[in-house]
Amino acid sequence: MEQALPTPSEVPRAPSALPNVLKAIGLRLLFGIFSLVFISFIVFLADELAPGDAADVRAGEKATVAQVEKLRESMGLNRPWPVRYVEFLGKAAKLDFGHSYYGTQREVRDLILEKLPITSLIAFCAIILAAAVGIGLGTIAGIYRTRPPDTAILIISTLGVTVPTFVLAPILVYYFSTVRDILPATWETEMRAPMYMYLLLPVTILAARPSALLTRVTRASMIDTLQQEFIRTAIAKGVPTNRLIFKHALRNAILPVVTVIGTSFGFLLTGSFVLESVFTIPGIGKDGIEAIVMGDMPRIQGIVLVTGFLFVVLNLVVDVLLPLLDPRIREAQV
Repeated sequence: MEQALPTPSEVPRAPSALPNVLKAIGLRLLFGIFSLVFISFIVFLADELAPGDAADVRAGEKATVAQVEKLRESMGLNRPWPVRYVEFLGKAAKLDFGHSYYGTQREVRDLILEKLPITSLIAFCAIILAAAVGIGLGTIAGIYRTRPPDTAILIISTLGVTVPTFVLAPILVYYFSTVRDILPATWETEMRAPMYMYLLLPVTILAARPSALLTRVTRASMIDTLQQEFIRTAIAKGVPTNRLIFKHALRNAILPVVTVIGTSFGFLLTGSFVLESVFTIPGIGKDGIEAIVMGDMPRIQGIVLVTGFLFVVLNLVVDVLLPLLDPRIREAQV
């Protein structure tokens, strides 16, 4: 007996990758939100456990206990901490971190928006430099594996990973600013040279460690990719060397490097804190160090939450880019 052919509506269809990719992105976004809530709870708890509070600071050292208690009640600090945390979370979502305790007592939001661009510029320039140097050297090391160029690059990358920033910074400042007098040693309100001259040393120092890390990751990925079967097939077909390296090998080896670039950029945002203090750069890092020294909790909370938010966003961008760059990841999510 002849079996009837299935109608088009009865034929099973291959699952679409897009909904699964969107679902994966949605889950990562949800985890990112949970991370931000956790960070907000930690900074709120730190304020709660720290000696004194906003009422003590604003009342001053000469205020009586009754005056401090009255001010604390007017500021709502005598309410249960869960109530105050929910209120803090709602304000933080609107970038309302309150006012600084000291100086002109400006809004923390305005201070962050004023100083964040210079920190972002330094981090962006550093990751571009690190990616260019790291991918370039890593590719060369992978091609010339176990040969002199590979050995030299491995030595340089090892030094880049092991030498701390606080050791590298004074060495470069001493040579380029004191001995050679080529670059400015510190930031100046009235710049006597182009801005890139002031950024060259901080960016180079900040990029040293991630460029060394990217070099090692690129090298390992290139060595693994060059041993794959499709590379051998391309060589057997007579594919030109440059096309083989850049179009076939490097294109497939770049995926783990993209992940490292994303996480490194997030760390560079906070890694610039010490350098900004050393070079007196008016960025969010220098402001954060000053806030910690002074115990200015609204500024500390605002800076921690903003940098945490940027770190989560950068990781989400990497998670979005990887499926777009590699079809195998999309297929794995189907």
